[in-house]
Amino acid sequence: MQSGNPALNKNTFLDAASGSVVAHGEQVMTINGTINRTGFLLILVLVGAMYSWSQFGGVASIPAMAPLVLGGAIGGLVLGLVTAFKKTWAPVTAPLYALAEGVFIGALSAIFELRYPGIVMQAVGLTFGTMAALLLAYRSGLIRATEKFKLGIVAATGGIMLLYLANFAMGFFGHSMGFINGSSGIGIAFSAVVVVIAALNLILDFDMIETGVQQGAPKYMEWYGAFALVVTLVWLYLEMLRLLSKLQSRN
Repeated sequence: MQSGNPALNKNTFLDAASGSVVAHGEQVMTINGTINRTGFLLILVLVGAMYSWSQFGGVASIPAMAPLVLGGAIGGLVLGLVTAFKKTWAPVTAPLYALAEGVFIGALSAIFELRYPGIVMQAVGLTFGTMAALLLAYRSGLIRATEKFKLGIVAATGGIMLLYLANFAMGFFGHSMGFINGSSGIGIAFSAVVVVIAALNLILDFDMIETGVQQGAPKYMEWYGAFALVVTLVWLYLEMLRLLSKLQSRN
């Protein structure tokens, strides 16, 4: 296991037929290419978010936002799974995923902004600030993606996902784990831990992308690497939003 991000694992850069990394001459994955594609996907996320945000017109429009939230979330999930299982499709499915996720987080962010003015810009700033700080720490060698580090983050990420799934299932029976959405001290501590785990997944993503470049992964993996980074950034942003809303609700 190499990454807590479900889009990246130890087999990510292996050729399906031979089971080994195959170089393709000049058509290989590069750091600059991955950065450019990550930037493009983030622009598409912004475009989708601006669209759904523009549809929000205050409290009365909240019910009308439900299709955008659900449609964007489900569409993003389906496209994300397709991309994860069909990496060669990433040049097409990754941009579509970015647009769908943008629609989802734009609609959700508008609702949060109505209740907690200023929270969206805070969450965006913290998300990209965290990414920049961790990228600097990774490139400088301050944080290294050792095998123990990777295993710990993967295990923690899996545990969080299981908790979320269990809470979702409990909702069908009228129950829930209060600390997941609650603003108690335990709830805030839980969200803070999740934010840290989500952020540390970026280190694993950086490491996996660098590995792909070093091993001469095919060019389409630039799109896949960019997609994987966006998956983690969206998760980190949503957790930042959750944590900030809990903190502000106590004021």
